[in-house]
Amino acid sequence: MSAPEVQPGWLARHGLARPVAMAMLVLFLLVPLLPGEYWTQVSTEVLILGLFAMSFNLLYGYMGQISFGHAAFFGVGAYASAMLFVRLKTAGGSIGMLDFFLSLLAGPPVAAFAALVVGFFCVRLTGIYFAMLSLAFGELLFYIVFSWYSFTKGDDGIQGLLPPLFFQDAVNYYYLTLAIVTLAFLVLWRITESPFGYIMRTLRDNQRRAAFLGINVRLHMLINFVIAGSFAGLAGALWGPFSRSVNPGLLGWQESGVAVFMTLIGGAGSLIGPLLGSVIYTLLQAVVKMYTVYWPLTIGTIILLIVLFLPGGVLGLIEKRLKARRSAGDGET
Repeated sequence: MSAPEVQPGWLARHGLARPVAMAMLVLFLLVPLLPGEYWTQVSTEVLILGLFAMSFNLLYGYMGQISFGHAAFFGVGAYASAMLFVRLKTAGGSIGMLDFFLSLLAGPPVAAFAALVVGFFCVRLTGIYFAMLSLAFGELLFYIVFSWYSFTKGDDGIQGLLPPLFFQDAVNYYYLTLAIVTLAFLVLWRITESPFGYIMRTLRDNQRRAAFLGINVRLHMLINFVIAGSFAGLAGALWGPFSRSVNPGLLGWQESGVAVFMTLIGGAGSLIGPLLGSVIYTLLQAVVKMYTVYWPLTIGTIILLIVLFLPGGVLGLIEKRLKARRSAGDGET
């Protein structure tokens, strides 16, 4: 199962993704001005899951391979951070500011190591075989975390991940998350626009041609796999203090499906697409669950319609509309 055509079109080539990103940043900065903490909490979730979806898009949108086990690295990062968090807590149950940031930093390297081990096997395959092998490894890691009670607390998870008092305030933790996700976005943008990023596009379009040009296909795929896993681990590290707990479900295939859905909704053709998809997915989920319990039916219908009628996602639709207006303007002149 390979990714659909996601080559950057007129929208990306003319830099209109940058104004979209800037507009989203402005809106994110203004969220805490809304009354109450509800939308601040929802927006924190949007940012964390958006980072998770962007890491998945490194594999799907840029390398052309879909992973159904990417949540394993999200969960590994969350557990690595949570376990160090618990060990650094004082007897009173609180944690210092420095120890808190150290626990956050534990997630990415541990997730990167897990991605290195898993990716060593996955990058030997492509298409549906890559997808199924990633799913198998994801379920294997899920089972280890679920069963190893003496080390991971099993299905009880790890509770009581209260950040320092300053970040227990929803607004303060939101701005911390926004700062980290913004920095991660800039790093990811630099990676995707670097020569390495264009090698990934080459591998997505034609691996045989890339090998003929002298590119070490497996090595570059493995490096990209590790980078994607490390950023998923960073998102997982942010999730624990936000939800105050972690559980084995974070490694499950259902969580991997969330990243897939967000990327499909926003559009895999650019880095900003999954973040936009996270906004749409999370806000839609929050609104739908206010009125009905049929969220799975709702999101299933939406994904079906997107796959059938809007394969480029929301950004793809914007690109088509802008291209149509541009063509109409050229015709009039």
